[in-house]
Amino acid sequence: MPLKSYGVLAGRAVDRRREGGAGTPHYQIHLVDEEGVSYRVAVNVKSQQAPSELLHLVDEDFRHPVTQALPQAAGGWTALPSRAGGAALDYIRGNLFDPAAMRPLPPDLPGVDNDLADRLDHYVQRAIADPGALVYAFGERWGPEPATPDKIFGFRPGNGVHDIHMNQGNSERFRGDDGVWQDGGLLLSLPAESRWIAIFLAFQSQAWHTDDTTGHTLEGAPERPGTGEEPVRVLAALVNPAGPAPEHEVVTLLNASPEPVDLTGWRLADRQKNTFPLPAGPLAPGATLALAVAAPFALGNGGGVITLLDVAGLKVHGVSYTAAQGRREGWTVTF
Repeated sequence: MPLKSYGVLAGRAVDRRREGGAGTPHYQIHLVDEEGVSYRVAVNVKSQQAPSELLHLVDEDFRHPVTQALPQAAGGWTALPSRAGGAALDYIRGNLFDPAAMRPLPPDLPGVDNDLADRLDHYVQRAIADPGALVYAFGERWGPEPATPDKIFGFRPGNGVHDIHMNQGNSERFRGDDGVWQDGGLLLSLPAESRWIAIFLAFQSQAWHTDDTTGHTLEGAPERPGTGEEPVRVLAALVNPAGPAPEHEVVTLLNASPEPVDLTGWRLADRQKNTFPLPAGPLAPGATLALAVAAPFALGNGGGVITLLDVAGLKVHGVSYTAAQGRREGWTVTF
């Protein structure tokens, strides 16, 4: 069963607390929305299962069409449907980042800037100090609890968001939380700098190939991909061809491996998960393949994603582009 109440919380960061010690410590963030309602964001920094260190990735210049779907104010909680094309996060299908770039960090160590709590604190403190910054916390809602004060910050009613991490491909113990398009994470909007910072977290026990309906681990699938191990990659896309409609969009693939790759049965998928079949046959080592794609597969000018799937339906490579890139008529976006 997926998360009971998935969505995104948008607010101003006003305080934070670090938790150390045994058990399952969290990094706690106090957010306030534009109506003055308080929320607590509980971010896991340690796994209950070995290995205990979480995987993390920080993108200090995050550019992805998901930011265009978010509320532009500290509007509090917004429930999100768990489907493609909106504001919901999916680490596997949304092409938010390269999973191979994630690195483990211990939860809390003596010293400076050497653990996950330090890493989170660096960015949250920055958001607290910037009156224009907004924090978007994706995960599962709890509360409001009118009779219960918050156990960390003391405000009433108790209210908040947890599961600020990948929420699919779980081990058997937590399999009941699996689902697609319901992953957690933190996005920080810094309007004064015209940029976003993204923080993504996952447990090392989670799988990176999951069922498209249940989010359960696909048995026998490869583990988390490694940088440079994708034999065929999405190299470029002509998203907005010059001239009037109908446009002839083109996606270019590269076989970066030293061996030919048989593309029979492979497909491309767009942001709405419409697919386009690749031509059958081998792609030679070092060769490129320019594909004139057609409906229902479409590359929207307002931003999108392109995912390459193999004959088994497993993700081989994925990229994203923003509205700013998609609106440049006649320009080819490179990845």
